[in-house]
Amino acid sequence: MTEPSGRNLNVLEHALAEGLLVDAEWMTKHRYSTGLRSQYVSAGWLVQPTRGTFKRPLGTLTWQKSVISLQTLLERPLIVGGRTALKLQGFSHYLRVEGPTVVYLYGPDAPPGWLSKLPLKERFTFRKSTTLFKADPVTKGLKNDAWNVQNNTGAAADEFQAGPFKQIWGESEWPLTISSPERALLELLDELPHSESFHQVDMLVEGLRNLSPRKLQKLLDDCRSVKVKRLFFWFADRHNHSWLKQINRDKVDLGKGKRMLVKAGRLDPKYLITVPEDLSAPI
Repeated sequence: MTEPSGRNLNVLEHALAEGLLVDAEWMTKHRYSTGLRSQYVSAGWLVQPTRGTFKRPLGTLTWQKSVISLQTLLERPLIVGGRTALKLQGFSHYLRVEGPTVVYLYGPDAPPGWLSKLPLKERFTFRKSTTLFKADPVTKGLKNDAWNVQNNTGAAADEFQAGPFKQIWGESEWPLTISSPERALLELLDELPHSESFHQVDMLVEGLRNLSPRKLQKLLDDCRSVKVKRLFFWFADRHNHSWLKQINRDKVDLGKGKRMLVKAGRLDPKYLITVPEDLSAPI
């Protein structure tokens, strides 16, 4: 293996932590020409998991490292949310997995096309975050001074941890930014009835005894979806957790009219949504 030398290679080795990757746009921005990239790849100092992406040959590529790369090195405002965020926070026993693992990403803009072409067993599903929330602070935390992406040091800020997102330590001790359980629940409800099961969501809500009513209030106030807000209160009423009593329902706009969510289901007279017959009564 030949060994290209020079300042550019040293900087690249320092910037690319083990297992993380960058794309051609990042390489161009940091003044790595097409010819220099080809030289590094030919010499074995870089590998290309898929066309237009580059990583050092150290470390296994995983979906977590791919997303961490997007959030930190590439500064893309993408958050791991919904079902995936809930599983990462210990609720996997409520959410049965059937078929390939799906990683849910939320943000104002879709991830780059090469993400779905990476050689990973998981597949990515993107949801536009501003469709569900009005004032979506999705970029908060990804560029904050609490984490130094150049030398892989720092810690998540307390203010960031207290909001609708949180950081957990991903692989190689880089932070992975995900939705808090409160936000992830609303994202999950948005998948009903086509991509999620009423019965699994019901079991999940039963176990969510320690949610923050303050966070829930802010998220409900900001939520655009009448369906999601009605479903939230319907499931919450069924399980009657203590945090429900601290939410001001009068501040939440539940819209007007009926919503048919389940064919041949029962219309709930309070929230005007159709629900499965066997889940119609409060617990």
